[in-house]
Amino acid sequence: MGSDSTLSLPSSSPPCNNRSSVPPTFTTRIFSDVAGDIIVVVDGESFLLHKFPLVARSGKMRKMVRDLKDSSSMIELRDFPGGPSTFELTMKFCYGINFDITAFNVVSLRCAAGYLEMTEDYKEQNLIFRAENYLDQIVFRSFHESVLVLCSCETQEIAETYEIPDRCVEAIAMNACRKQLVSGLSEELKGRDCLEMWTEELSALGIDYYAQVVSAMARLSVRSESIVASLVHYAKTSLKGIIDRNCQEQRKIVEAMVNLLPNDEKGSYSLSIIPLGFLFGMLKVGTIIDIEISCRLELERRIGHQLETASLDDLLIPSVQNEDSMYDVDTVHRILTFFLERIEEEDEECGYDSDSTGQHSSLLKVGRIMDAYLVEIAPDPYLSLHKFTAIIETLPEHSRIVDDGIYRAIDMYLKAHPLLTEEERKKLCNFIDCKKLSQEASNHVAQNDRLPVQMVVRVLYTEQLRLKKALSGDSEEGSWVLPSGVQSRAVSPRDTYAALRRENRELKLEISRMRVRVSELEKEHNLMKHEMMEKSGNNGGTFLTSLSKGIGRIATFGGENRQKVNRKSRSVSERKSSRSGR
Repeated sequence: MGSDSTLSLPSSSPPCNNRSSVPPTFTTRIFSDVAGDIIVVVDGESFLLHKFPLVARSGKMRKMVRDLKDSSSMIELRDFPGGPSTFELTMKFCYGINFDITAFNVVSLRCAAGYLEMTEDYKEQNLIFRAENYLDQIVFRSFHESVLVLCSCETQEIAETYEIPDRCVEAIAMNACRKQLVSGLSEELKGRDCLEMWTEELSALGIDYYAQVVSAMARLSVRSESIVASLVHYAKTSLKGIIDRNCQEQRKIVEAMVNLLPNDEKGSYSLSIIPLGFLFGMLKVGTIIDIEISCRLELERRIGHQLETASLDDLLIPSVQNEDSMYDVDTVHRILTFFLERIEEEDEECGYDSDSTGQHSSLLKVGRIMDAYLVEIAPDPYLSLHKFTAIIETLPEHSRIVDDGIYRAIDMYLKAHPLLTEEERKKLCNFIDCKKLSQEASNHVAQNDRLPVQMVVRVLYTEQLRLKKALSGDSEEGSWVLPSGVQSRAVSPRDTYAALRRENRELKLEISRMRVRVSELEKEHNLMKHEMMEKSGNNGGTFLTSLSKGIGRIATFGGENRQKVNRKSRSVSERKSSRSGR
């Protein structure tokens, strides 16, 4: 036996007698001074050999020589495993010439030995025995050697007959499991994943054998993190380059990847070991090459269960239909549905009395992501109103604390679709809660000509109520920020209290600024009134009266202030009239 990866077969004959005058063919290298007595044709290539070495070790050659007619000395072997090169090695073995069995030729030799029936019935330690011994002693004890042998099985269909691929798959899985245990016990490998070494090696396998290996690893409890790392590397290696919609091999790879993904433990969706970018990449490729519906829904489900960690770029999935919109909105809608199903399941498990801060925090994150997504797709002129509103309707109302994002999306959609009817515009604007618009957004609404008049009126009325409460000092509760029920459903009590304190501080600052402004106006009013009182004549009185009325209109949202100003104006006018009567 030679090295760890080779097996040297001993010679049972004297060394070759090479002559310069003899052609360097296989037969003349063996016995140059003895003429051959049989010709074997393998895939069109002829070998001049001797009957005795062949029939001594091969049952098939013994039968074929026996059946030869007296006038014939030619045997033809069809579909010989490994072709002429492998047949040459088997003949070397029959003649006793040394050569090495390696991971690259052991499969061909084992298949050729089985084809030629080189069993122990004809000779001890025959070629079948030698090949099987190499597989057991060297190949199946090494991860690297097992992968090499399994790769060579892809070109030898007959290898399935001798169960070589199945044994390689089990050996690879066992070696991976063994390395995992060693890494857990070894201080030197502590903190490192020793299985990273073989992710690149497995990428050389075809998808069929690779799927069998990964399934065997999962069955033997190899770490899911290592399996996922291997899946990601295999997908990147095998799917790089141009994605062909009609390529069956690419479709087969993507579908196999989906079926091999390890299952997430219930309740750990957001901490999934499967990278979200990998899932989105597989989904986008799968959409192009039209994978099976079941695989596509599985990808969407997995993405939906960790949607709060997604980015806007992830959701921008191009549409493969030319007549449709620019983006695949239906897919995003299904992903959102899967996310909401997960939130509902978690709420049912936690119960209504439990702290569900995590779930609702995820819901608020998804609300912001979906608003950004709607803003991005709204300018698409081919986006139908039905698909646009489907996203808005699916997301619960309590997933938004502020409606500025949804207002911006609707405004952009109205701008890109000027042919919408008045009824359709009203339907869109009904999704906006005027109480949840910021001051800046409300000011924009009041000047937006694209919105229905009813929407503008609602916003102005809401602003009037807000300012009235602010001036009267009723804003401490912060009830205008969130409608009833939203706080308890959207965030935890701790988050609600913090939000209310923050909003109250902002309100107090706004009220202080308004009071300063009112005080300044009152000072200006008193100063102007004093100046006018010093003047005489009816013109001065008339001007003072009109000025008082104007200042009264400024204090529209403060009823008491307006009444006081009006009473002052009337008293001034009465005094002026009494003076003129005198």
